[in-house]
Amino acid sequence: MREGTSGASPRARRPGLHSVAAQVFVLQLLVVLLLAALSAVSLVYETRSQAVRGARHQALAVAAGVASSPGVAAALQSPDPTAVLQPMAEQARRTSGVDFVAVLNRDGVRYTDVRPDLIGKRASGDFSRALAGESYTELFRGAPTDAVRAAVPVTGTDQKVVGIVTAGLEISTVSSTFYRQLPLLAAGAAGSLALATGAAWLVSRRLRRQTHGLGPAEVTRMYEHHDAVLHAVREGVLVIGEDGRLLLANDEARRLLQLPADAEQRPLGSLGLTASTTRLLASERGVDDAVQLVGGRLLAVNVRRTSRDGGGPAGSVATLRDTTELRALAGRADVARERLELLYRASAEIGSTLDVVRTAEELAELVVPQFADVVTVDLFEPVLRGDEPAPGVATSVRRAAVRGAVETWPWHEAGSALEYGRLAQQRRAIEGEDAVLVTDLARSQDWRVTDPEGARRVLRLGFHSLITVPLRARGVVLGFVMFWRGPLPPFQPDDVSPAEELTARAAVCIDNARRYTREHATAVSLQRSLLPRGLPPQDAVEVAHRYLPARSGVGGDWFDVIPLSGARVALVAGDVVGHGLQAAATMGRLRTAVLNFSALDLPPQDLLFHLDQLVMRLDAADQTGGEGHTVTGASVVYAVYDPTDGRCVIACAGHPPPALVRPDGSVEFVDVPANLLLGLESVSFQTAEIDVPQGSRLVLYTDGLVEGRSGDIGTGLELLRSALARSGPDVESTCGTVIDALVPDRSRDDVALLVAATRRFPAENMAQWDVPSDFAAVGDVRARCMRQLESWGLDETAFTTELVLSELITNAVRYGAPPVTVRLLRHHVLICEVRDASSTAPRVVQAAEFDEGGRGLFLVAQLADRWGVRYTGHGKVIWTEQSLDRPQGPSIMVDSLAE
Repeated sequence: MREGTSGASPRARRPGLHSVAAQVFVLQLLVVLLLAALSAVSLVYETRSQAVRGARHQALAVAAGVASSPGVAAALQSPDPTAVLQPMAEQARRTSGVDFVAVLNRDGVRYTDVRPDLIGKRASGDFSRALAGESYTELFRGAPTDAVRAAVPVTGTDQKVVGIVTAGLEISTVSSTFYRQLPLLAAGAAGSLALATGAAWLVSRRLRRQTHGLGPAEVTRMYEHHDAVLHAVREGVLVIGEDGRLLLANDEARRLLQLPADAEQRPLGSLGLTASTTRLLASERGVDDAVQLVGGRLLAVNVRRTSRDGGGPAGSVATLRDTTELRALAGRADVARERLELLYRASAEIGSTLDVVRTAEELAELVVPQFADVVTVDLFEPVLRGDEPAPGVATSVRRAAVRGAVETWPWHEAGSALEYGRLAQQRRAIEGEDAVLVTDLARSQDWRVTDPEGARRVLRLGFHSLITVPLRARGVVLGFVMFWRGPLPPFQPDDVSPAEELTARAAVCIDNARRYTREHATAVSLQRSLLPRGLPPQDAVEVAHRYLPARSGVGGDWFDVIPLSGARVALVAGDVVGHGLQAAATMGRLRTAVLNFSALDLPPQDLLFHLDQLVMRLDAADQTGGEGHTVTGASVVYAVYDPTDGRCVIACAGHPPPALVRPDGSVEFVDVPANLLLGLESVSFQTAEIDVPQGSRLVLYTDGLVEGRSGDIGTGLELLRSALARSGPDVESTCGTVIDALVPDRSRDDVALLVAATRRFPAENMAQWDVPSDFAAVGDVRARCMRQLESWGLDETAFTTELVLSELITNAVRYGAPPVTVRLLRHHVLICEVRDASSTAPRVVQAAEFDEGGRGLFLVAQLADRWGVRYTGHGKVIWTEQSLDRPQGPSIMVDSLAE
C-alpha cells in the first residue's frame, strides 16, 4: 500500500548505486579511506619524531651525567686523560644503552671513543656552543656515522670550559626502534578502517529504509511536489501528530495563526494559541467550517483525522481560511492601540542621555517602522553647540538623525548641512508654525525646492506622504522633524496629533541636552584655559602631556611645568575634589598659588606647607561667605629636577606616587612619603630625593588614570607599570600608550598625565671655582670667569658679566660666610651663581645721591634679565640670568643706568 502512495516504481526501490543510500555509503567509504590514510601517515610521522626526541633526551642525559661525574674535569687536565676517561666512558655507554660516549678537549680532539682508532683525532662538527657553556642536542650527519648527538661542556672549578662530552645513538639504532612499532600501527589503522566501514554501512542501511531505496531524482521530485502543495495554496494547512504536536505548517497557516519560527515539533498548547483554538485543532472528531477569532481574524477551521489504516501515520490534518469581514474596523482599533503604546514608550526611551544628537536618534529609532517608514531630524547649528537659536533669525540647519527602512536615504544624509529657502515647505516649520501635512508628495512642489534631484529619488522609492513638525521647547524652535511614509498607508489628518505629541516630548529632552552641552562646554573651556596652553622654554626635560575630561564633566585635575633658577625645572600634578565649574575655578587658584610660591625658589616641602596654609585660609573665607564648596582634600605632587647633578626632590600631599622609567625600560614607583591631603593641617611635609639617570622618564599623573578602568588603585598601578614598560623612549608615544591602556572610552573621572624625559646639563657648559675669603682673590676669580666666557665664545656678554660677578663675589666675601663658590652655566641663557654659607637676605637699597655704597644690587638688577636668591640647607645662592640673544656691552650699561 505504501509503495503505491509514494509514487515510485518498484524498479526504483531496488538497491543499487543509483539510490541515495548507496551513493552516501560510497561517499562515506571514500572519506573513511582518506581519513585512515592521513591518520596512518600522521602516526608514522609522530612515532618517528618521538623516537628521535627520545634519543635526544637519552643522549643529553648520558652526556650530562658523564660531564658532571667527579674527576672528569681533573682528568681532562691530567697528563694522560685517555687512561682515566676511556674506562669511565665505556662503562657509561654500556650502562645507558647509547652507541657512543666521547670525551673531547676544547679543540674537539677525542680522548675517548667506542672505536679506539678514533682516539686522538678531531671529532667532526661545530662545538662553539658547547665551548660557550651551552648543552644541546643535534642531528649530526657526517663521519664516522650519522647520529643523534648531544654535547655537554665540562667546567673546571673556575667555571671555565675545559672539555666537552658527546654521547648519542646512531640513526640506524633510532630507525630500528621505529620499524619495530610499524606492525602495531598498521594493525591499529586496519582496525579503525574496519570499524568506520561498519558504521558507514549501518548509516547507509538506515538511510535506505527511510528513503525506500529511492534515487536522488525521485527524492527531489517528491520534495518539489510536496513544497508546491504546502506553500502555493491560499489556505493554511496544519499536520498534527497523534501526540498533539505540530508536525508541519505551511506559510499561510503561520501567517494566520502568527506561529513562532520554531513551531514545528512543539505541542499545540505551547504555540500561544487560544484555549478554544487549541482544543479545536486537537479534536479527535472531524470539524467542518468552525469559526475561530485568532489575532483579530475570523478563521474557518476544518479538521480531518488520519490513521495508519489509510496508509499514513495517525494524527490529523487541519485547513484554515480567512473569513474576516470586519478587517477595516479591527485595523483602526489596532492603530489606536499602537499609538498609545508609542507615546508610552516615548516617555521612557527618549532622553536617556544628555547628548543632543543621541536624543534625536532615539526619537527616530522609536518611530520607525511603527509610525513612519523614514524619520529625519534637523536641528539649528547653535543647538548642536549648546546655544539657543535667536528667534526670528534665519539660520541653517544640520541633519542630526536619519532612520528608515531604506539602506541609503537619497535626500540629505545624517550630518549634512541644509539651507531651506523662502519657498520651501519646511521653512514654515522653521518659522514656528504648527505641523504641516502633505498627503501627496507627487503633487506637492514646495518640499522639493532645496534638492529637486533628491526629491525625485525619494518619489522613485515609493514615498507618498510627509508630516513636518517643529521641535519647540519653552517657545523656542530648535529644529524640526519630518515623518515620511512609503510602504505604510498615506498620512491622514488623524496622524498629525500623535506626530506633534512625539515631537513635543523629544523637544523637551533635546533642550535639556542642549543646556547641558552648553554648561559642559563652558566648564571644559574654563578648565582648558586654566591649564598650561604652551610649555615654557627650558632644557632640563622634554615634556608631553594629556588631559581628558570626565564623562560627567570637567574636574579639578591639573599639571604644570615651571622653569626654576639654576636651569632646574619643577614638575607639578594635582587633583581638586569635585567636578564642574567650581572645581575648575579652584584648580586655577591652586595652580596660580604654586606658580607664585615656586617663584620664591622654595624647597618642595616648604612650598607644600605654604600651599596647605593657603588652602585652610581659602576654606575659612569661603565658609564665611556662605559658599558650600571646599578646597580641603586636594592632592598635589611637586618635583624639582636639577639637570646639573641629576637629582630630583619630590614632595606629595596625598597624591599617587610618580613613576620612574629608567633607560633600560624598568619601571619603579618612587617611594615618596604620602603626607596628608591639603587643608588637613599637616605638621610637616616629608620629601624623597632620588638620582635620575640621563634618559629616564618621570611620570606624574592623577588618580583618574589608575582608577579609571579597574576601579582599584593597586590594579591600576600594575597596569600603569606594564604600559610604561612596553612604551618607547619618546614622551609622546609614552602618553599615547598609557592612555590607550588605562583610560576607557568614557572615564568616570578626569585624567591628567605628564611625562618628562630627563636630560643632563653638559659638563662642558658648566664651570665652578672656589673663592678664598680675601678681597685680593676676587680679581683672580673674575679673570678665570672671563677666560671661560671667551672659551665659550661669549665675548659680547663678557663686560656685563664681569660687572655682575664683581659685585656678587665682593658682596659674598664681605657680607657672607665661607665657603664661597662661583658657578657659570651656559644654555639658552647665561646663568651666574654665587654661593656662600650665610643665610642673610640681600636686598636692593635706594641709595641717596651722595652715598658711596648701596648701588651694587641695583646695578645687578639693571644689567641682568632676571636675578634672585634661593636658600639651601647650607646657605644661599644669588643667581642672575642674561640673554644670549640681545647685545651686551658698555653702551647697554650706560643706557640701563640712564633709565
